[in-house]
Amino acid sequence: MTSASTHIDLIRHGEPVGGTRYRGHTDDPLSEQGWAQMRGAVNDHNHWDMIVSSPLLRCAEFAIEVATRHTIPMQTDERFKEIYFGPWEGKTADELLQQDKQCLQRFWADPVHNMPAGAETIHEFEQRVLAGWDDMIHQHTGKHILLVGHGGMMRVILSHVLGMPRAHMFRLSVKYAAISRVRLDDYGDSIMPIVKFHGGQL
Repeated sequence: MTSASTHIDLIRHGEPVGGTRYRGHTDDPLSEQGWAQMRGAVNDHNHWDMIVSSPLLRCAEFAIEVATRHTIPMQTDERFKEIYFGPWEGKTADELLQQDKQCLQRFWADPVHNMPAGAETIHEFEQRVLAGWDDMIHQHTGKHILLVGHGGMMRVILSHVLGMPRAHMFRLSVKYAAISRVRLDDYGDSIMPIVKFHGGQL
């Protein structure tokens, strides 16, 4: 019998100004389309006890809007930033393929061994995201949390919950403003994580 269940709704930011790029830590805000995507994804849902967000503008500005509108406590956490892409920061897929036609195929097939030189490694990225995840769960046990972040962040967390090899994390599709819900059932001596749904809307 469980003593408490914690629910986390993970939402990826919408489209940023400048369109789809390997943005990483590049701090572009949401475009008008991105705002519409995120507002449409959550509608008037306001049943969260806490909102946690990446500090980057494409996440935090939306989190602040929801928190202010519904008077929900909110905090940002640096550990939920997107992976740092190094020399790929801010570049489109076409720009990268002009330099190396196979670089993205190698990256998507096995990001562990094919991050660009100077970028954050998948191991480093996974360590910081999961440290933030563990702290958030322990601080807010039994609550319903909205976590506003990035595609890479969501892939790390969902891969962890599902026990997937980190090399396969990019097999999970995470579209703009996609929402995934994770329930954590606490049995005292163990916690059972369950993905309730992935890539939907509320």
